[in-house]
Amino acid sequence: MSAPRPSSGTVTVKLPEEVESRLSELAGRTRRSKAYLAREAITAYVERELEIASGVMRGLEDMEAGRVVSHEDAMQSLRRTADRSRQGE
Repeated sequence: MSAPRPSSGTVTVKLPEEVESRLSELAGRTRRSKAYLAREAITAYVERELEIASGVMRGLEDMEAGRVVSHEDAMQSLRRTADRSRQGE
């Protein structure tokens, strides 16, 4: 007995002709369908953008909670770290 397939939705995307042509070329070279490549690209994009949005939200929460460091303090810390790193070379 095979595992149940995850449910999926359908999205129609209009691409500029140049992008669609390049997608077709990539599909041929990789022996993958255009749908597969588009699904992989959209999945990667969505995951990356959600991670960025989550990071921004965490940063805003840190700011509201007062968990911040001034630019000057951060730069001093980075310079000390770089200096120690150079001394260890």
